[in-house]
Amino acid sequence: MAILTTQMPLLFLLLLSLTTFHKIMSSKDHSLVQCNEKDQETLLIFKKGINDSYGHISTWSAEKDCCAWEGVHCNNITGRVTILDLYDQRLKGEINFSILELEFLSYLDLSWNDFDVINIPATLHNITHASNLLYLDLSLIDDASTLHMDNLDWLYPLSSLKYLNLTGIDLHRETNWLQAVATLRSLLALQLSQCNVTNFIINPSVEYLNLSSLVTLDLSFNNITFQSPNWFFNLTKDLTYLDLSRTNIHGEILSSLLNLKKLRILDLSLNRLQGFVPDEISQLANIHHLDLFGNRLSGSNIPSIVANLSSLEHLNIGYNNFSGKISEITFSKLSNLEYIDLRSLNFVFQFDLNWVPPFQLQHLSLSNTNQGPNFPSWIYTQKSLQYLDLSSSGISLVDRNNFLSLIERIPYLSLSNNSITEDISNLTLKCDSLYLDHNNFTGGLPNISPMVIVVDLSYNSFSGSIPHSWKNLKYLDYINLWNNKLSGEALGHLSNWTRLDYLNLGENEFSGTIPIKLSQNLNYFILRSNQFEGTIPPQLFNLPYLFHLDLSHNKLSGPMPECAYNLTLMVTLPMNSHSYFVSFEWFTKGQDYYVDDDYSNKRTIDLSRNNLSGEVPSELYHLVQVQTLNLSHNNFIGTIPKVIGGMKNMESLDLSNNKFCGEIPQSMSLLNFLGYLNLSYNNFDGKIPIGTQLQSFNASSYIGNPKLCGAPLKNCTTKEGNQKTTKTSQENEDDDSIRESMFLGMGVGFAAGFWGICGSLFLIRKWRHAYFRFVDGVRDKFYVTLMVKLNSFRRN
Repeated sequence: MAILTTQMPLLFLLLLSLTTFHKIMSSKDHSLVQCNEKDQETLLIFKKGINDSYGHISTWSAEKDCCAWEGVHCNNITGRVTILDLYDQRLKGEINFSILELEFLSYLDLSWNDFDVINIPATLHNITHASNLLYLDLSLIDDASTLHMDNLDWLYPLSSLKYLNLTGIDLHRETNWLQAVATLRSLLALQLSQCNVTNFIINPSVEYLNLSSLVTLDLSFNNITFQSPNWFFNLTKDLTYLDLSRTNIHGEILSSLLNLKKLRILDLSLNRLQGFVPDEISQLANIHHLDLFGNRLSGSNIPSIVANLSSLEHLNIGYNNFSGKISEITFSKLSNLEYIDLRSLNFVFQFDLNWVPPFQLQHLSLSNTNQGPNFPSWIYTQKSLQYLDLSSSGISLVDRNNFLSLIERIPYLSLSNNSITEDISNLTLKCDSLYLDHNNFTGGLPNISPMVIVVDLSYNSFSGSIPHSWKNLKYLDYINLWNNKLSGEALGHLSNWTRLDYLNLGENEFSGTIPIKLSQNLNYFILRSNQFEGTIPPQLFNLPYLFHLDLSHNKLSGPMPECAYNLTLMVTLPMNSHSYFVSFEWFTKGQDYYVDDDYSNKRTIDLSRNNLSGEVPSELYHLVQVQTLNLSHNNFIGTIPKVIGGMKNMESLDLSNNKFCGEIPQSMSLLNFLGYLNLSYNNFDGKIPIGTQLQSFNASSYIGNPKLCGAPLKNCTTKEGNQKTTKTSQENEDDDSIRESMFLGMGVGFAAGFWGICGSLFLIRKWRHAYFRFVDGVRDKFYVTLMVKLNSFRRN
């Protein structure tokens, strides 16, 4: 979606200038004139439906002149309200459209709040005065908002409106929205992004609608699903800004776009457009911003089209099926270019080694293109780069001095999946996002800006320890150092990385203990295949957002922590589960998998191949959302509790090579999603429970348990088969004995209590007389009450 705030059409800027003029004329200095009483009453009615939990409009009260209220501006001469600006005040509740009854209101901004109801009073249709409203912004920032409108009939009185923004408001019930908007003859800018706008109602009258005043149209992120018709581009000839991104439009780009001679910004990204781009597009001389990203467009003519767009500043045509040759000729006239995105295109790139572009880019993405083996030399000339993505581009050779100078100053740097061999240990990188994974970088780790958020240096040959300067990375959110040659005590910095939610230090030679103080935001905690030792701190099992824990292949020892195991995301699945695009090695179902995807739902606990001992706390088996549990190759003892049957999402369970004993609980047959099971080499005994799931595994899942029998192992002997029955019978007999003892005790207790009370009455004279007096009194009261009721009934 094109960014309107940075690429505004000229007329829209003029509109904002007009609004600024109104604000100057509507000064807060209202000492000469007071707020109009009718306007104040209208504002107070509007306030009634608002939930202002932050007190941003606490100044709105009848005791104070309304021209001094927060967000209210009045005309210095008349005292009438002309501007109401409540942008981003965290307001909730109701938008009462009675506010549109303010006669002289010219500017209304209620955007970036959290309203959930719109109240359109019946009196709104009875407005007789001419509306002065020029600017109306009700846009929302929250994608999950439930704010909706059934129709746009309320627009008809707003004949002077020039700017309308309803972004984020659900309009799916309004099928005549185009006709409603067409009544606004003065409208310059219309933004209906993310409004759930659906197909046009196609009828003959639509083609004759007049939107001739419109210069800005944003319908992005809707589900219009129409094949772009010629008539649509004939509705207005003065458009300078057109955003139809992610609207599900399909078919070819029509040459009728040529009617939009003044077009400066064209965004058709993330649709289903196909076929060739019309050559006539090159005649749109005013185009500054061209975005065709993520379609099915093809052809080899796009380089020649781009070459003629001399005003171009923003070019995004990645993820299409274009072909042809890109060379310095393509860009020779484009001196204003700041943004290029050619991701995943099949172009042949042929640049002269000494070419110096006529532009200075801020953003360049050439990922998944064929640039190598040499790093493109023309990129070294770009001194203003803020974003560089050359991942998966076949680069192996660089000009060392130029390369180091370049990468040191770029805030967003991605060179993933290449074969670059360099030592960058002496650099201090200015990055906030750094992706150098899957290369051949050597030497020590570089120093990094304290503002860094993401660091991925996995799959390289970095060595040495983590630099001391990394202790100050207080904004660090994601760090992946998997599969290097790093060593030393790595976890000393963890207490300072308070915002961290992804940590992967696996496949290195780090040592030391796991610290007590950890980021409460951790989702992934991976220390696999290192030399960590000591015990597992209980704090690790009290991280509410943790859902992937891998401490396998270390030297951890001692028992599992005895604590509450408050791993919330392993017990419940929130409606809006947090998800990440991550990459790591994931061991499950007896195999290693390379994950390079969104695997937020794969709840994992892997403590395998350590020296852990003792019984596994029952709390662990209450983590019912866990899908992979691996405790193999430790020294755990004890039995498997019946509650394991509640872990119904379990897909992979490995308890092999421990000292577990006792019977396999029947409840394990309830684990219907279990695709991998390994209970081998323990001390389990008795018969394997009957159930489709448990019998589906072969004998290797159970071997090494000499006293275990039943399918898929050997059949149980009579003695082994009866062992469980005998044990069950003994348990039942014990239960019967307990019940008999309980009933006998109850009988003896009842008899003792009965004769204790009756015997006292029989032996003690005073107690006996008092008892009979009490009984006589109750009987007399009951008789009197009954007679009164009978007499009353007879009289009626």
